[in-house]
Amino acid sequence: MHALLAALIFAATYLVMAVGRVPGWQVERAGAAFIGAVAMVATGVLPLADAFAAIDLGTILLLLGMMVVAAALAASGFFALATEAVAARVRHPLALLAAIVAATALLSALLVNDTVCLVLAPLVLAVARRLRRDPVPYLIAVALAANVGGAATLTGNPQNMIVGAASAIPYRAFAASLTPPALFGVALAVVLVALLWPGEFLAPARLAAARLDPPVAAPESRGLERGLVAKGLAVALGLVVALLAGVPPPEAALAAAALSIASRRLPTAALLAAVDWQLLVMFSGLFVVVRGLEARLLTPDAVAAIGHLALARMPLLALVTAALSNIVSNVPAVLVLKPFVAALPDAPRAWRVVAMASTFAGNFTILGSVANLIVVQQARAEGVEIGFWTYWRVGAPLTLATIGFGLFWL
Repeated sequence: MHALLAALIFAATYLVMAVGRVPGWQVERAGAAFIGAVAMVATGVLPLADAFAAIDLGTILLLLGMMVVAAALAASGFFALATEAVAARVRHPLALLAAIVAATALLSALLVNDTVCLVLAPLVLAVARRLRRDPVPYLIAVALAANVGGAATLTGNPQNMIVGAASAIPYRAFAASLTPPALFGVALAVVLVALLWPGEFLAPARLAAARLDPPVAAPESRGLERGLVAKGLAVALGLVVALLAGVPPPEAALAAAALSIASRRLPTAALLAAVDWQLLVMFSGLFVVVRGLEARLLTPDAVAAIGHLALARMPLLALVTAALSNIVSNVPAVLVLKPFVAALPDAPRAWRVVAMASTFAGNFTILGSVANLIVVQQARAEGVEIGFWTYWRVGAPLTLATIGFGLFWL
């Protein structure tokens, strides 16, 4: 009976992950994950103690810490300053595109890509409008670059954080493996966007060399405060150094968050309000839902047998990961694959393949990642529509090429 209940709760939860919300209700992904977790306990599938134990607190705290650090940088005006500096110096649309892609990818590798998109999308839109350019290709470039850049590190996106916690791969070793495929993806994103919008990027037109007046401002920004910018950059740099030195990512992120919160000018409430609490709730709920399925249906022998027979070949593992990521999104996909990947003969390499494929697969469609949806929603709020097929014609070839290169490299 408990096995059947676990299967039904799991199926219902992941159906909402795929659709996006419960039809006819106001329950979205985070709410469905929360309800599913409670149902696992209420029906007796999991004891409450086991449900608490299923939540990977290290991953949750790592994500929380990274969001606070990014929020402090945004509030200081750093992102607006960087965007305006780029726009004031480039002289050609192609150079502007390359600068936006490079900056987005780098920031996404250092911080959480979803948060970077939340801040950069309105800034890039404002810059494109001030320079009288079509904002659509630049906004699509932000989404593409956030996904490929976030693949480079364990802190670049939520699914990589799960991989890091499950695999115990050191930050530096992970970055050494995944940075080359990410760099390939960054370069290819610029090429594909330029080729698909030749009138915008391949024409001889030049941009006006003028300061944006009034300056653009980031969401939640207090305006430019150089002292806060300097502090935010110092904290972010210290965080990267600590991660490269081998400090456990959750500890490093929490220490950086505490330093960010310790401020005489930035209210703590403002920084915590910028945290995506819905994402943290969704993570926690999915940990419990997946654990309930494992406890009642997946014995260790069954997990090992299924994983070895179906997923031991890396190309097949990448294909399954990419397909599942586009059905239920990348975070739920990684959680589903977690027990099978851990049982594979070459688990460290398999975890890298899962991280690579789940992240690059996010570029396949608008619905492929939260980063994409953030950019589309921010654009729509400003009256700019990014169509499904408009995105797909550049996202699909980029996804296939980057996963192919990633498999070759790994």
